[in-house]
Amino acid sequence: MAETTTLLEKLDGLVARFDEVSTLITDPAVIADQQRYVRLTKEYKDLEELMSARQEYANLLGNLAESKSILMTEDDAEMKEMAREEVAACEERIPTLEEEIKLMLVPKDPEDAKNAILEIRGGTGGDEAALFAGDLFRMYSKYCETKGWKLEVSSFSEGAAGGYKEIVCSVTGADVYGTLKYESGVHRVQRVPATETQGRVHTSAATVAVLPEAEAFDVVINEGEIKWDTFRSSGAGGQNVNKVESGVRLRYNWKNPNTGVVEEILIECTETRDQPKNKERALARLRTFIYDKEHQKYVDDIASRRKTLVSTGDRSAKIRTYNYPQGRITDHRINYTIYNLSAFMDGDVQDCIDHLIVAENAERLKESEL
Repeated sequence: MAETTTLLEKLDGLVARFDEVSTLITDPAVIADQQRYVRLTKEYKDLEELMSARQEYANLLGNLAESKSILMTEDDAEMKEMAREEVAACEERIPTLEEEIKLMLVPKDPEDAKNAILEIRGGTGGDEAALFAGDLFRMYSKYCETKGWKLEVSSFSEGAAGGYKEIVCSVTGADVYGTLKYESGVHRVQRVPATETQGRVHTSAATVAVLPEAEAFDVVINEGEIKWDTFRSSGAGGQNVNKVESGVRLRYNWKNPNTGVVEEILIECTETRDQPKNKERALARLRTFIYDKEHQKYVDDIASRRKTLVSTGDRSAKIRTYNYPQGRITDHRINYTIYNLSAFMDGDVQDCIDHLIVAENAERLKESEL
């Protein structure tokens, strides 16, 4: 009962925020700020689901209490029978709904909803590893098809005997990264290669990295903090260039996201005789400079994450084994084993991903102590 009260209290505590967000998304000033509007509409959708679950939960608890009261006080046999059925139905639904609500209350990874970059590389095993990388690419292509996702190849390098030494693609659709992220790691294959004459089973590996796609980000510059100087341009361009202060110098203090150090950026522009145009160009250069620096940080972050996800490409750092002689798939993270390898390689991987999601959700619930 105490757990029930805590859950209801948590849900009741979100009602005020739901009302606030409902009002904000109709505010013209918020609608004009596209980034904020998108963020708030997503929060509204998540809270709306919780409010709907809260309503159902409160109704079930009310019906359960009422039906139990009828059983204790009512003499009419028919009424008692209806109350018994209601108690059974409520007691069956309440625990399931409680688990659903707990998962809704655990903060989601904000990157789950993003599109993804899928990278597959042949690891140890030479030609056979490249062939297996090709098989994995086909598997994911088929899987994306069943999900209604769009897969586009960005770059690839073919193996000497077929398959791919490496292939990079972008996958777009609903909740792509949140679903495919479980595929990151080393995939090991055990089978008789086409090149093997003695019929011996070989082991080789391919690595898979799934990364959230970068969103185009705007460079935020506080124009009030820019210090402007004007000066006379020198050089060719007639008398006007020398007499009028058309040249501009911009100074801006910017905090480098890589080092945390505040740097002064100095940009001069004397390209035109028109001071406002020179200012515009200096500002454009400032934006480009900051974008390049911040984009580099994003690229570095992705590079370090890729290293973590893929490990070394060594056979020992495996997440899953594909055993062809036995027709077996084993996911080593959750001790999941099935014997439908041919269907799996045809893109039937959802059941395995579902098991991984359940395992991760159990971990998240444990961490959040709900």
